[in-house]
Amino acid sequence: MKQTNIAVLLGGNSAEREVSLASGDAVYQAIVELGLAVIKFDPKYRPLSDLHDENVTHVMIMLHGRGGEDGTVQGALEWMGLPYTGTGVLGSAIAMDKLHTKHVWQALGLPTAKYIEIDQPITDAQAQDVMTTIGTTLMVKPSHEGSSIGMAKTTTSTELVAAITEALTFDERVLVEQFIDGSEYTVSILAGQALPSISMVTPNTFYDYDAKYHSDSTQYHCPSDLTSEQETAIGELSLHAFNAVSCKGWGRVDLMRDSASGDFILLEVNTVPGMTQKSLVPKAALQAGYSFAELVKLILVDAFGKSVIDNTIGNEHFVGRSKEGNDD
Repeated sequence: MKQTNIAVLLGGNSAEREVSLASGDAVYQAIVELGLAVIKFDPKYRPLSDLHDENVTHVMIMLHGRGGEDGTVQGALEWMGLPYTGTGVLGSAIAMDKLHTKHVWQALGLPTAKYIEIDQPITDAQAQDVMTTIGTTLMVKPSHEGSSIGMAKTTTSTELVAAITEALTFDERVLVEQFIDGSEYTVSILAGQALPSISMVTPNTFYDYDAKYHSDSTQYHCPSDLTSEQETAIGELSLHAFNAVSCKGWGRVDLMRDSASGDFILLEVNTVPGMTQKSLVPKAALQAGYSFAELVKLILVDAFGKSVIDNTIGNEHFVGRSKEGNDD
């Protein structure tokens, strides 16, 4: 059998580059710890065609955001004949687009908040109409950004106008969504199974970029405060939502629990979630009994098969070589 050589794709050119570098480095270190043949590869500095020059046979995608989660790199790797981890071209393209994701969920009758699509700046009068239609408190989100980049919570027409204008600097299409008052949860998906849910508590107005990556006051509860019946329900809903948009392998589904009704409301799917020390998938995996390295190996085995992963052990020439480049 041909020697298996893994490349961890990290960095890239999206707004989530710094998070991707941190995630990719953590995954790379875990693969080294597992004794597998691996390099780091940053497509910001080298074309993907160089993967063949490096004798790479399999790819672990740790690119976040555009170019990494939207089907672009997945399509390129398929054209190159290189197997990769996680969701394929179609599922990546759908899940990266919050609006298309909501279209699919809505068509299937899955619970998601009321919303409208905006593609240009609006006036104060138009903002008031939006608030009358959807609700006073709203969430504004660029359709294609992750890590809560460009997101804002608004309670007045003036704030809504400003938030939409700001979001349009990140994306040509903006999702304006009813704010769900309640607790936020996330469910990690691994090899067709839902891992224990995590509830997030932050003093910020919502679980934003700062709360995710910089704040020391954000609290994560895993196991969460749900009963066993509620845990089963949120897991089944998350799996349904994940599969509905053609995702596979591993990922994460974010939800709210409406404080008034107790219902779970779907927010979005992440096909390449963060894998930093503050990230949620490793926390859920640990609760399920998996170390970080074991989690990474499970992702690899699910994507490539156990025999392929076993065949990568022991290639000392390949292990530890980095081809990620350097930031200026």
